[in-house]
Amino acid sequence: MKASCDARRSGRERRRKRVRQVVSGGGDRPRLSVFRSLKHIYAQLIDDERGVTLVHTSTLSEAVKSELGNGNHSKTDASKAVGKVLARMALEKGIKQVRFDRGGYLYHGRVEALAQAAREGGLEF
Repeated sequence: MKASCDARRSGRERRRKRVRQVVSGGGDRPRLSVFRSLKHIYAQLIDDERGVTLVHTSTLSEAVKSELGNGNHSKTDASKAVGKVLARMALEKGIKQVRFDRGGYLYHGRVEALAQAAREGGLEF
């Protein structure tokens, strides 16, 4: 079992490095970076030229928890809430265009839900 987990992790690392060779965020278009764990999803806007995180949020933040409300929700619903909150925070800081960095994950499921919600929230990528 451990061998397959290591192979999956190393495959994601190879994909992440390949994506990062192409995707880089600057002052005019920061990079929207996505990281997920089994329970949570994290997203941040990064200016790679200055090495600064401009905006960040996750399923652990209070803004996302208030967006979800109480009750049962799926991880995909939580990802949508993260995308909406991130878009709202970015627009408040005057950021409208970003470059999407899927972090080596497939553009499917929770990663796709976060991206679609960020687009609906007003971000362009």
